[in-house]
Amino acid sequence: MRPSGRQINEMRPISIETGVTMHAEGSCLIKCGNTHVLCTATIDERVPPFLKNSGLGWVTAEYGMLPRATNTRMQREAKKGQSGRTQEIQRLIGRSLRAGVDRVALGERQIVVDCDVIQADGGTRCASITGGWVALKLAVQKLMKTGDVISDPLIDPVAAISCGIYAGQEVLDLDYPEDSEAGVDGNFVMTAGKLIEVQMSAEGSTFTRAQMDRLLELAEKGVAELTAAQLAAVN
Repeated sequence: MRPSGRQINEMRPISIETGVTMHAEGSCLIKCGNTHVLCTATIDERVPPFLKNSGLGWVTAEYGMLPRATNTRMQREAKKGQSGRTQEIQRLIGRSLRAGVDRVALGERQIVVDCDVIQADGGTRCASITGGWVALKLAVQKLMKTGDVISDPLIDPVAAISCGIYAGQEVLDLDYPEDSEAGVDGNFVMTAGKLIEVQMSAEGSTFTRAQMDRLLELAEKGVAELTAAQLAAVN
């Protein structure tokens, strides 16, 4: 039995509210159960120096957690400097979103996706990727509406979900009580049925190829549900 009472293949409730900030070119608040992340996308008509005059666009991301996103207050990273975990997560978000972008069609401009965790209950990086794509899509829609971009540079939705082995069974969409005790923990980033990145580790026990295949099947189901929510939010 899962602590939440969910079935092993059951997602937490998902909601995506768009247009939640006044100034960003694209924004959404994604809620995956009790994990809530604010995602905003900012268009910059310049690219990093290494891409100047290349004709290629760029998508990057920044990630952070508010001090009371968890059950005890954390010190702001602006005061103490970014942790290795934060740097690893924001790099994951950036390269995941770029995997679904035609950078030639985007043109020589940059879109920065900011993911701020308001409340954390497991799966914050997955929620950030999923919500980040929605914010990115909304920003691109503005570029297309003004004619600055002619063809949609976003090839397919990009979404991510966690799966793991908890209490000896493969489960979909781990919340914090499961994530903190899982024998195996994995994050799956996907687009259009194809894998972008898989992060998996044995944290309490080893796992078999058959178990990994079952986790992948669960991830495919979860990503399909997330993709449906993304498309409903941007259409």
